[in-house]
Amino acid sequence: MRFQAVIFDLDGTLLDTIEDLTDSVNAALARLGFPAKTVEECKILVGDGLATLIRRALPSSRAEDPEAFRKLYDGMRAEYRLRNAVKTRPYPGIPELLAALAERKIPLAVLSNKPHDSTREVVEKNFPGVPFRFVCGAREEIPVKPDPAGALDIARRFHIPPGEILYVGDTNTDMRTAAAAKMFAVGVLWGFRTADELRKNGAQVLVSRPSEILGLLD
Repeated sequence: MRFQAVIFDLDGTLLDTIEDLTDSVNAALARLGFPAKTVEECKILVGDGLATLIRRALPSSRAEDPEAFRKLYDGMRAEYRLRNAVKTRPYPGIPELLAALAERKIPLAVLSNKPHDSTREVVEKNFPGVPFRFVCGAREEIPVKPDPAGALDIARRFHIPPGEILYVGDTNTDMRTAAAAKMFAVGVLWGFRTADELRKNGAQVLVSRPSEILGLLD
């Protein structure tokens, strides 16, 4: 089958955002007197949306405290607005991959569980010349991944059958999204999670370099 379009996850797939995310959540935790998280811990916290990140980051003794949740949620959003471009960079080979896909006129989109405004801001800062058709973060009207609604909405707007779309991501959430949407699941090995996690959750192929994605379109 010839694939006609590509949907990318953002954090851990196109961009190495983990240090800015870690610094942001730790700044918000410190405001409340809560213990900090390591980068490795944050790789597990992220990926399923901001609300889930906050629930995971709260100390177990405050996990059911709605006031602590609200304060940490608001604090994290404020801190990340200040830090979302400090250490964040595209992974090696990603700019070249996107340029090659654009040259081939392959329709491209980003689908992230990061808040919609942050998703658009980070993509615009890091990929100003890339002709993404759609850049979609978490929105109230569409359930977050692994619900396939966001991916299927992009497929409809592409006017391309889901089975002819590559879905590229780095977590179990991404692989489950692709499977539920009946898209071809591509797991990347440079991101936040392991090859074993990706395989167990439906990756149809694993890639260790961005350039390998081009081969899937030939």
